[in-house]
Amino acid sequence: MAEKTKKPEQKAKEQKKTEAKKIKGENPMRKAKLEKVVLNCGGTEDKLEKSARLLNILTGRKIKQVTSTKRIPSLGVRPGLKTGCTVTLRGEEAERVLKRLFGANNNKIEKKQICPNHFSFGIKEYLEIPDMEYQRDIGILGLDVTAVFRRAGKRVAQKKIKQGKLPKKQQVTPEEIIDYLQNKLGISVEEAEKKEKE
Repeated sequence: MAEKTKKPEQKAKEQKKTEAKKIKGENPMRKAKLEKVVLNCGGTEDKLEKSARLLNILTGRKIKQVTSTKRIPSLGVRPGLKTGCTVTLRGEEAERVLKRLFGANNNKIEKKQICPNHFSFGIKEYLEIPDMEYQRDIGILGLDVTAVFRRAGKRVAQKKIKQGKLPKKQQVTPEEIIDYLQNKLGISVEEAEKKEKE
């Protein structure tokens, strides 16, 4: 008899919870966040030094050099050769630098450049970045920018002990990334222009 009287009460509680969720809005644990912004620049020998100097000027951070693990004879690449440099930014600094770098692309990005959990774009010349002056010792160089997004709970897949798998629903969808770019950074997302066949 006691079980029968509890059921209507439980239903009422569940209804109140769902109504409260609707009033509060979206679950904060499902909110997509900018995890990191990675800047990288390729080059060997002299060009590598120039690339590292450029990334240092842009971020003021210590630069990590990347060494190759493959052999590509046509490009003169061998295992152990330093072929590029990279720097990772997180937090408010990452968002600030990302907004500045979008200025080089007229605050635009094509929809096809956005994938689940991340997006990337290239800058042909660092002179296109706002408030960036020509550096004689660097010359003309470009760089690649990658922004990575995450939800709360991603740490489960990164643990060394008792590592778990992230389900597909934990991925940040391209639609959520587009929403973040448009509402938070003021970036316009455009459809790719179709090239006419001659």
